[in-house]
This record gives sequence, C-alpha cells and structure tokens, in this order.
Amino acid sequence: MLKKIEISGFKSFAKKTVLSFDTPITAIVGPNGSGKSNVVESIRYVLGEQSMKSLRGKGAADLIWKGSKLLAAGSKARVAISFDNADRKFAFSSASGAAADLGFDEITLAREVSSDGGSDYYINGTGVRLKDITELLGSVNIGASGHHIISQGEADRLLSASSKDRRGMIEDALGLKVHQMRIRESERKIEKTAANMKEVAALRRELAPHLSFLGKQVEKIKWQRNFVVSLRRISWNTIPLNPLLFLTQSIRFKGKNRALSTNLLESKLSL
Repeated sequence: MLKKIEISGFKSFAKKTVLSFDTPITAIVGPNGSGKSNVVESIRYVLGEQSMKSLRGKGAADLIWKGSKLLAAGSKARVAISFDNADRKFAFSSASGAAADLGFDEITLAREVSSDGGSDYYINGTGVRLKDITELLGSVNIGASGHHIISQGEADRLLSASSKDRRGMIEDALGLKVHQMRIRESERKIEKTAANMKEVAALRRELAPHLSFLGKQVEKIKWQRNFVVSLRRISWNTIPLNPLLFLTQSIRFKGKNRALSTNLLESKLSL
C-alpha cells in the first residue's frame, strides 16, 4: 500500500512537499496549472521511468524547478515514495527464484536527478542501481509498461494499445519482466563470453609460431644445461688426479738428478 510521497525540486514543487495517503482512495483537486499532473509524473519518475516524453520533458533540466521571482532555480530534483511492507511483499529474488525479503516494515524508493542529467537511485537511503529498483518493483508486479498508472488522456490506452504493448502490460501484471530481464542479461553474458573466446582463439593463432620458436629455444637451453653438467662431472673426476701425478713425477725427477750429481762428483774425484 502506498503510504506517502515526498517531492522536492521536481517541476512545480520548489520546496519539499509531503503527500500522505492514509486512505484507500485519495483525490487531489486543484485548478488548471496547479501541478496535479506533476504528482502523477513524480510517481512515474521515482519508479524508474526513462522516457522523457512520458514525463512531458525533453531533458533532465525540464524536471528541475526553474525558479521564480521569489525562489531561485534548483540544481537537482528529488522524489521519494514510501510503501507499507508489513506483509513483506517487497523482496529480491535470486537466480534460482528464491525470494529474500528486505526485513523492513516500510520501503522507501528515492530518485535524484541533477542538471547534468545524472540520476541516483536509493532504497531506504542506500544507493542502488536502476536494475535493483526494477527487480524490487517486479516482486509486486509493477513494471515499466505503466499499466498501474493511467494519466490524463490515457483512459483508452488499454483499448487502443497494440498487441505488443498489451502483451507488455500483461507480462508486467504477472511479474514476468524480472525473469525476462535476467534472460536478456544472461544472453548478453553469453555473447560477451563468445566474443572473448574468439579473441582468445585469434591470439592463439597469432602466438602459435612464436611458441614453436620458443619451444626450440627451450630445447637448446636444456641441451646446453645437460652438457655443462656433464662437462663439470668429467672435470671433477680428472682434475684431482693431475696434482698427484705431477707430484710423483717431480719427486722421481729430483731423485734422478741427485743420483746424476753424485756420479758426476765421484768421477771428478777419481780423476
């Protein structure tokens, strides 16, 4: 059940205005140009309406208070709408379809727009995405077709709507839009994954010659390492024997030299 709506800086509402809906039926009465239609458009706006045509504007600047002689122009517009959630109808559902309620007795959706066209969305004061707003409203069968709002001059919209538009209204009423949104999101992810796989395949084809060349280089490096290891093994087995052999030969030559010297001396003495 709709509880209240707060409008600040939106179109003709320069100051913060709070409209409470304490009864099942509420009528807003006023002369032409008093802003009755702006109340309905503020509801469309806060529920995530993206069409400026539906809001009777050309851009974000048309939604913001333009100023008057007494009040300066605003820099942003904000609308907040509150619903009674005592029965926990508002819920987020997972991809498996399991619903998870928010645990609040009152749900407040808010939307702010600045003069540069940027929009910010909030659920109970927490910043969220438009997708989250759409999913939450989908849990109570409120969708983008606007079947729940009949503005001025739209009484015959349901009767004159095309089969496509009528189907969209029925799907909103049945709460199918959330699932269709998830299907489209999954399809986009699949398309993105397919594009990534094509890019990977192209990179593999491009890198295949380089990988072959690098494979040959790796084999050469392995052969070189094995050769160095073998060479070191041979060196360690042979080098320690050479000093011993050299020492033995040196002692032998020194002994022969002394013997020759002794023989030469004896020969001189005998002469």
